[in-house]
Amino acid sequence: MTLRTLAVISLVGLLAACSTAEAPKSAAPAKPAPNAITLPEGPGPLQPFQRELSGQLLGVPAGAEVELALLVIDDRNRPQKLLTSTKLMGNNQSLPFQLRFNPEAFPVGARVELRGRASKSGQLILHLPSVLITQPTTQALGQLQFATAP
Repeated sequence: MTLRTLAVISLVGLLAACSTAEAPKSAAPAKPAPNAITLPEGPGPLQPFQRELSGQLLGVPAGAEVELALLVIDDRNRPQKLLTSTKLMGNNQSLPFQLRFNPEAFPVGARVELRGRASKSGQLILHLPSVLITQPTTQALGQLQFATAP
């Protein structure tokens, strides 16, 4: 074997070894720059077939799990149908919410209410006084205050 053939075989072997080698993995994941703004992940843009109730929940302690539901209520004040719901975590501050629903599912002539509750360690601690929703339109409900559970 000539020196030239040996050099070509070595070069081909080196290129083959480099092409199959994995890139070294970094020990720590990439961190955003200290001045980077992180936007909260939301539900995205409102679809044409959707409507939305939004507002701020007040009085929810940190670590409390909040459940909001848009319900159809019967004459005996009992929930009959769930239109939509969401769960949030309390942060001891004003807690923004967005509750999307399909206006076609909104029953004509029935009573629809927004209800909410907050629990901590599995125990009910707060409730949201019922908010009557009369129309299937996008509405900003403003600030809603939680009260201690009975």
